[in-house]
Amino acid sequence: MPFEKRTLGRTGLQVTPIGYGSMELRGDRVWSGRPIDDAEAGRVLNEVLDQGINFIDTAYSYGIAESLIGNHLAHRRDEYLLATKCGRDTVDRGDHIDTPHRWDRRFLTESFEKSLRRLKTDYVDLLQLHGPMPEDAERESLVSFLRDIQLSGKVRWIGISSFLPAAEHFIRAGEFDTFQMPYSALERAHESLISKAAAQGAGVIVRGGVGRGEPGAGLGQQDQWAYWERASMDELLDVGESRTGFMLRFTLSHPDVSTIIVGTKNPAHLRENVAQAQKGKLAPDVYEEAKRRLSAAGSVVAEA
Repeated sequence: MPFEKRTLGRTGLQVTPIGYGSMELRGDRVWSGRPIDDAEAGRVLNEVLDQGINFIDTAYSYGIAESLIGNHLAHRRDEYLLATKCGRDTVDRGDHIDTPHRWDRRFLTESFEKSLRRLKTDYVDLLQLHGPMPEDAERESLVSFLRDIQLSGKVRWIGISSFLPAAEHFIRAGEFDTFQMPYSALERAHESLISKAAAQGAGVIVRGGVGRGEPGAGLGQQDQWAYWERASMDELLDVGESRTGFMLRFTLSHPDVSTIIVGTKNPAHLRENVAQAQKGKLAPDVYEEAKRRLSAAGSVVAEA
């Protein structure tokens, strides 16, 4: 069943409600990642497109992810919208790679050109700043840098990956075409900011839309899952519905979310996410009851 696409704000780009986040393809030397071999990456990346997903998010600092995308999907470039991020370097420490922020113009230019080579493309649909603070953006004229690259034709639209409290500043400034922010039923701090960004015409890309997996899955956040337990959220699940499946649909139910990037290196998990997304939003009464219960349990939404 094909996805009903959503508009990514003022860009006008039509995106599937879930996109693919490639951080799981970073390899085992970046941010305690897991090993990934070439064949494994090829299977999941082609499955992304075969499942009808048309939005792929990556970053210069995601280890080998950009190269894997280029190697396996460059021949299908007309089937997907491609977003990457800039502003984090990669420093080899021997047993691991550090990814410190770096905002000087020379590095940003050289790293972006390297991203294009890795991705085997001559343009990206969206270039995002990777988590700057407001003082970084002002000191290094980062919006001007993005606009210059946009004028070159190598970038169609510009965005920022951000979080509180910096996200509030960047939303007020109104200079970005898209915002990427964390959001899920268990992490609702940005719920109102998503609406504020959308009201300015920006597209909103959500990361962490299914949390970090259920407790015991390795990435589950015990403090966040405590909200779920206190709110008796299991009572709202459909028969046979998983917690993470419900969470995905909860995130999709936010009226101002354009797309959710979901990362996995397992094609079966990818298909499960697609099946959940194709069920669409939660019923309005279930969505409102979920928010009511979570708020009563202490899940905080920041004021916009």
